Amino acid sequence: MKPTVSRVYALLMILAASVLSFSASAAPKDQSFADKKIVLQISDPNPFKQTLVLNVANNLVKHYGPDQVAIEIVAFGPGLRLLFAENANKGRIQGLAANGVKFSACENTIKNMTKLKDGYAPKLDPNAVKVSAGVVRIIELVDDGYQLVKP
Repeated sequence: MKPTVSRVYALLMILAASVLSFSASAAPKDQSFADKKIVLQISDPNPFKQTLVLNVANNLVKHYGPDQVAIEIVAFGPGLRLLFAENANKGRIQGLAANGVKFSACENTIKNMTKLKDGYAPKLDPNAVKVSAGVVRIIELVDDGYQLVKP
């Protein structure tokens, strides 16, 4: 039996609808409309504070769910050490990033650390995104409705 044009058209429409619905479900979640928006500041080199900021992020994700909370950890000054590639918390950072937590690294701090290390920039965790200035990023996020928490 030879398929008719209307049957071929119907099959193509079903296939297109399936592809579109799969693409929509596979796309990353847009957190711009999250119920809660939190920016966590880390500017302290203390490993206890680094663990604390990650604990706070983890507790927020558990409490609200990754689809209901937008979290960004902004590291600057000595706190940038949290986002060094060799940091002991890299596994926790990976897990939080998989749940939508964003990590921002201050380029001003990176430049200053590079000067101190004879021209070698610190290697960052692959989940870290460079921002021009950590404090400026925090101000932008607060202006966008984020609440600042400094554990």
